[in-house]
Amino acid sequence: MSTVYITDCHIHTNYSSDSDAPMEEMILSAIQKGCDEIAFTDHVDFDERYDFTDYAVYMPVIYELAEKYKNDITVTFGVEIGLESLWADKINALTQKFPFDFIIGSSHAVCTKDLYFDRNEFFSGKTKTEAYNTYWDEMLKNIGACRDFCVYGHLDFVSRYGTYDDNTLRYEDYADKIDAVLKALIENGKGIEINTSGFRYGINTVYPSIDILNRYKQLGGEIVTIGSDAHFVKDVADHIGCAYDMLFEAGYSHITVFRHRKPKFIKL
Repeated sequence: MSTVYITDCHIHTNYSSDSDAPMEEMILSAIQKGCDEIAFTDHVDFDERYDFTDYAVYMPVIYELAEKYKNDITVTFGVEIGLESLWADKINALTQKFPFDFIIGSSHAVCTKDLYFDRNEFFSGKTKTEAYNTYWDEMLKNIGACRDFCVYGHLDFVSRYGTYDDNTLRYEDYADKIDAVLKALIENGKGIEINTSGFRYGINTVYPSIDILNRYKQLGGEIVTIGSDAHFVKDVADHIGCAYDMLFEAGYSHITVFRHRKPKFIKL
C-alpha cells in the first residue's frame, strides 16, 4: 500500500461561477480516490463578468463539512484569486478580511483582457512572442502588487487560450522573463503549483512544464503544491500521480500544503 500523502489543492465547487459541483460530492470523490487532503479554492475575480463568492454563506459550509469528514480527509479553506495589479488594493483587502488557509494567485487576465472572454482581442495583432512576453511582464507586476497569495497557479496558462497554429510555450524561448518571475516568487516566499488540468485541455501534460519546474528548483524554490483544478466531480485528483512523478523527476523531496497561509512540507 502506498504511503504517499495524496493532496489536491485546487478544487472548485458550485460557489465558483464556472462550476455546478456540490462541495460534499467533491469531498466524497476525493475520499474515494484516496486523497488525504484537499483545498477548496473557489474563484474570486474582480472582472464584473464573474460572480463574487459570498463568504458569509461559504465559510460555514466548508467548516461544517471539514468537521463532518475529518476522520477521512483534511479539508482546508482556500481561494483562487485572479491577480491583476490594478485590483491590488481590493485583492489585498479581501485576503486580510477572511481567514484563508491557502491562496492561489493566477493570471486569468492580462492588461484587463480576460484570456477566456477576450482572447481574440488580447491575441489579435500580436505575435506569439509579443503576447507571451506581455503575459510574463504582467505576472511580474502582479507579484509585486498583490502580497498575500501563497502560490502562483498554472504559470504557463496563457498557452491554453492562444490563437496561434502552435500555442506551445517553451521555457527556452522566454527564459529571461520566466526567470524574473520565478526569482520574484522565491524572494517573496511564494511557491508554484503543478496543475494537472492540461491533460483535460489537450496538451497531455501539466502546467507548468517540467523545464519551468526544474528551473524553479535550480533557483532555490521549494514550495510546490499539486492541484487538479477540478470543476466537476469526475476530475477530482485527475492525473495527480503524474504530478508526483514530475516532483520526483525534478528532485523534490516533499510536497507542500498550507495552514493559515503557512507552508507545511510533507516528505514524499
